[in-house]
Amino acid sequence: MWPWEHLAVGYLCYSVYSHLRGARPRSDAVVVLAFATQAPDLVDKPLAWSLSVLPSGQSLAHSLLTAAPLSAGVLALAARANRTDVGVAFALGYLSHLAGDVIYPALLGGPANVAFLAWPVVPARADPAGPGLFARFSQYFGDYVARLGDPQLSGYVATEIGLLGVVLVLWLYDGMPGLPRPFASRQ
Repeated sequence: MWPWEHLAVGYLCYSVYSHLRGARPRSDAVVVLAFATQAPDLVDKPLAWSLSVLPSGQSLAHSLLTAAPLSAGVLALAARANRTDVGVAFALGYLSHLAGDVIYPALLGGPANVAFLAWPVVPARADPAGPGLFARFSQYFGDYVARLGDPQLSGYVATEIGLLGVVLVLWLYDGMPGLPRPFASRQ
């Protein structure tokens, strides 16, 4: 998934959670959520694609063997600080990233991918040697833009546009949490 898709899915999960608890998302928790939705890629991609420390851009930080204890630890620390909402935002953001990476291949017409969730117990498919993080991102983004016009992906494109539209409306309804005060209502 792309960063904006991870952010949209994470925000949708956290906003629904907040509303079910009778509240709106808080700005500080949304900032933590935004970071958490990107965290697995911020760890794995540079370590695999630029430094060749990891075998894959979906390994260490994408593994449930990392994600579960990390999320539990953040939840425990947040509870101690009486900021459970921040811990929940982190856990929902981080874990929604993994869920998104599981279903993303299926949205593109392939099988769902779950093997990376058990790394290192299940070895990761090694990423091919490449030119580094920024060159690889540029290559993937170019492929993504080129495929947007593919008629076979029209369902995916419609789903992505729908998701981003729904989340934008929800974020506006929630008072644009995460933006500085002149732009958003303070929670």
